[in-house]
Amino acid sequence: MNINELKQKFTEVFGTENTPRLFAAPGRVNLIGEHTDYNGGHVFPCALSFNTYVLINKRSDNKVRLYSANFENKSVIEADLHHIVYDKKQDWANYPLGVLAVLLKREYPITTGFDVLFWGDIPQGAGLSSSASIEVATAFALSCVFDLRIPNFEISKIGQEAENKFVGMNCGIMDQFASAMGKENHAILLDCNTLNYRYAPLDLNGISILLCNTNKPHNLIESKYNERRAQCEHALQQLQSQLSIHALGELTEKTFEAHQEIITDPVERKRAKHAVYENQRALLAVQKLQEGNLEDFGKLMNASHVSLRDDYEVTGPELDAMASAAWEQQGVLGARMTGGGFGGCVVALVKNEHLETFKNNVARIYQAKTGYKPDFYVASAGAGAREIK
Repeated sequence: MNINELKQKFTEVFGTENTPRLFAAPGRVNLIGEHTDYNGGHVFPCALSFNTYVLINKRSDNKVRLYSANFENKSVIEADLHHIVYDKKQDWANYPLGVLAVLLKREYPITTGFDVLFWGDIPQGAGLSSSASIEVATAFALSCVFDLRIPNFEISKIGQEAENKFVGMNCGIMDQFASAMGKENHAILLDCNTLNYRYAPLDLNGISILLCNTNKPHNLIESKYNERRAQCEHALQQLQSQLSIHALGELTEKTFEAHQEIITDPVERKRAKHAVYENQRALLAVQKLQEGNLEDFGKLMNASHVSLRDDYEVTGPELDAMASAAWEQQGVLGARMTGGGFGGCVVALVKNEHLETFKNNVARIYQAKTGYKPDFYVASAGAGAREIK
């Protein structure tokens, strides 16, 4: 949908002639550093040029009305500003309502209800953080419309709290941070332990970031995601009996190897190993990117997928089939699952001259193995949350 179509849809749905304000927040792809964010490690995401768009108008009463143009078969969802509660029947609307609940709990002066329409071009269920982009777009829009002046840095934390406390998905900060703080043509190296960050230019010189969608939808709340987090937290507690650390991300590989036997459960030991080694891979990968050594960056991506498959066990047959098909192709530097896992996308670095052959070959191999027809998107690093005038 273009902007005029969205405005027309807003008028159709809410029956108001007032022109709504328009905001956007992007999805993200994580290039490397997976399942390290809630383990106090480093991540290396970039915001995408796919976005969630929000059109919003204040009302004169306390009614909150929400509509998604992505789900046209679903009706407007209504809530009362003074009674925002989680309800499974509210479906997708729990993400923006969760943000509203956090803002009200923090006593931001949201003084009236509002009408809000959402539409996104982020592929659903692809692991590109459409939910985080909804949260960030909502928080950013409410901040502007009610003149709350919340910095984007803080907006990312509000989005995370909404997902953790309201929706019940125990995610780290990465998705919301990338959506709020994204910068065109740059990725972000974020230390999730301290929230220190820096931007790194994506100078890829004839190489594309290709998203390979398995079209195996994932629902992280119903997946093993929260279980993995609990396993890492227990491993950390055991390590803390002998080591003065606050997070697994503080450990080097050498320190982990010297003390790993403290972790009594062999499965939890594998989970912790992934968190430690993946953090080090992310730091090394950024160094390789800055040196212009994309070949080594790609090798680290491959190693990341293997660790996510064998030590963290969050890939599954579809992501593994997609990654292994990618690794076989001419012109690929590296490929790995991205996002929470259990479905979604593989991200690959592919030389431009081999892009079409890569897509054709991978599609054929992957579909023969899984029965799913994949989709491919060339990704570009886009801007973070913003108003569109």
